[in-house]
Amino acid sequence: MALTLRVVAPLVASRMAKTYPISSGEALGSEPLLPYLSPQLNGNRLLVGANFASAGIGILNDTGIQFINIIRMFRQFEYFQEYQGRLANLVGTTEAQRIVSEALVLITVGGNDFVNNYFLVPFSARSRQFSLPDYVRYLISEYRKLLMRLYELGARKVLVTGTGPLGCVPAELAMRSLNGQCAAELQRAAGLFNPQLVQMINGLNSDLGANVFIAANTQQQTNDFISNPRAFGFTTSKIACCGQGPYNGLGLCTTVSNLCPNRDLYAFWDPFHPSEKANGIIVNMILRGSTKYMSPMNLSTLLALDTIPRT
Repeated sequence: MALTLRVVAPLVASRMAKTYPISSGEALGSEPLLPYLSPQLNGNRLLVGANFASAGIGILNDTGIQFINIIRMFRQFEYFQEYQGRLANLVGTTEAQRIVSEALVLITVGGNDFVNNYFLVPFSARSRQFSLPDYVRYLISEYRKLLMRLYELGARKVLVTGTGPLGCVPAELAMRSLNGQCAAELQRAAGLFNPQLVQMINGLNSDLGANVFIAANTQQQTNDFISNPRAFGFTTSKIACCGQGPYNGLGLCTTVSNLCPNRDLYAFWDPFHPSEKANGIIVNMILRGSTKYMSPMNLSTLLALDTIPRT
C-alpha cells in the first residue's frame, strides 16, 4: 500500500464519530480520497488530498517483483512531489506548503517485505542474504530513509502503521499451519519489526526536535481480537469471510469464493485483510488509543494540539 495525504481542519478532532468508523477519513469528516492518477483529481479536489498507494509494494524496491505495474515507494514520492506542484499552481507556493505541512500523511508499508519478499519462497534471495534479525534491522534503516524523505518533502504530521500479526492471517494459516496456530516465523518477524519501528520513530522525532511521526501498533490491536474475537463481537478470527480452501485462506475473493452470510462476525474479510468492522476497531485505536497502541500519542491528541493557541 503505502502513501496517502489527507487535508484536515484544525478542529476536526471534535467531529470524530463515536461509533467505529470505516476509515480515518470517515472519522475525520473528510471526503474520500481519489487515487493520484485519477482523471477526476483536479481543481478543488486537490485540496482534499490524494491517495498514492499501490498494493503489493514494500520498503525495498525488490519487494513485489511478482506483480506487474505496481507503483514502488520512490515513484509514490515522485507523485507526491508532483502533486505539490499542481497544488501550488492552484493556490500558490506558500499556501501549498502550508496545506501539506498541516495535512495528515499516512504511510503503511513493511508487511509485504516479509510476505512477498523474505518468506515468498523457501531460500529466497533475501533470506539467503540476511538472517531474519539482520533483515529487520536493514528494513528499519531503509524505512528511516523513506520517512526522512517525507520530511524533506514537507510532511509534518505522519502516521506510520506497523505490520499486523503476519503469521495469523487466514492465508498463512492455510499455507503454513497444521492445527490453526499462527505461523511462528512470520510472527517472529512482526515481533522483531514493530518494536524497532517504534524505537526508530521515537529516535527520529528526537533528532528533529518535534513529534512529526506517530507510530500505530496495529499488531497489538489485531492480536487483541485474534486472541479473543468474541470480546469484539466476532465469531472467528481464523476463517476469512471470503475465500477458498482451508480457513478460506487461498486465492482471491472472487465470484467462485465461499462467502460468509454476515461479514461483521469475521475479523478477516479475505485471506490477508481485516474486515470492515475490524478496520473500524483499528481506526478507533489510532484515534483514541493509549500509549500501549500509539507512540508518542494518538491521532486525536495530535490534532487537538492544533487548537491550542500559540504565543
